[in-house]
Amino acid sequence: MNVLKPARLRLGVNIDHVATIRNARGGEHPDPARAAQIVARAGGDGITVHLREDRRHIRDDDLFRVAEATGLPINLEMAATDEMLEIALRHRPHAACIVPERREERTTEGGLDAAGQHNRLAPIVSRLSDAGIRVSLFIAPEPRQIEAAMKLGAPVVEFHTGEYAHAEGEQVAHELRRIVDMSALAAKNGIEPHAGHGLTYENVQPIAAIPQLAELNIGHYLIGEAIFIGLEASVKKMRALMDEVR
Repeated sequence: MNVLKPARLRLGVNIDHVATIRNARGGEHPDPARAAQIVARAGGDGITVHLREDRRHIRDDDLFRVAEATGLPINLEMAATDEMLEIALRHRPHAACIVPERREERTTEGGLDAAGQHNRLAPIVSRLSDAGIRVSLFIAPEPRQIEAAMKLGAPVVEFHTGEYAHAEGEQVAHELRRIVDMSALAAKNGIEPHAGHGLTYENVQPIAAIPQLAELNIGHYLIGEAIFIGLEASVKKMRALMDEVR
C-alpha cells in the first residue's frame, strides 16, 4: 500500500537582520540583496522582508534590489497602514503578510487581531488581492482569528509560533497542539496555513511535521547562526531538518 507523503514544506527566510547589522554602522555592508542570492543557492523557497515604519532594518530601496537579485518570491511583511499599502501596490511582491506593529517593540510580539480589526483590514486585503498580491494574516492559532481570515477573504494565515518557541515543560505540548489543531481547521476551510517566529534547529521539527502547513518563515535564528557557520550552511541545515520530517 502506498502512503502519500505530505507536500514539500517551503522555507521562507527573513533577511531583515542582515539589514539590521548594516544599519548599525551605516554604509552598504552586509547587503540584503546578496543574502537573498545565498538563500536561493542554499535551498530557500522565498525571501521575507519586513519594511517597518521606522525603517530599522530593511529600507525602501532594498525592496527593489532584493527583488532584482533573486528569482525567489518576495513576501513583504507590512503593517495595516496606508503608507505600507501604497508601497506594496507599487512593488507588487508575490505575497504581503499583514502583521501587528508597534514602534517600541523589538520584534513582532504577537498575532494580528484580525477579528477585532475587520473594518480596518477589509479594504487593505481587498486592494492587495485586486492587485494580484497573495494576502496573508499573521495571527495567533485561535479559531476566532481563522474565522476572521475567512470573512476577510485572506487565502493564507501565518501562525505566530512564539508561545510554542518559548514554552517549557508540559506547556510545549499544549502550544504545539494548538498549532496542529488550527492548521487543520484552516486547511479544512480552504485557507493555506503557514507558521513562523522563534523557530530554531531544536524546535522546528514538531512544527515542520504538521502536514497541513505549507511554509515556515524563519529569520532571526538563521542570521544568528550565520555568524558562526555562514548563511548558506545555516539555511541548508534548516532545510535538511525540515525535509527529515516531510
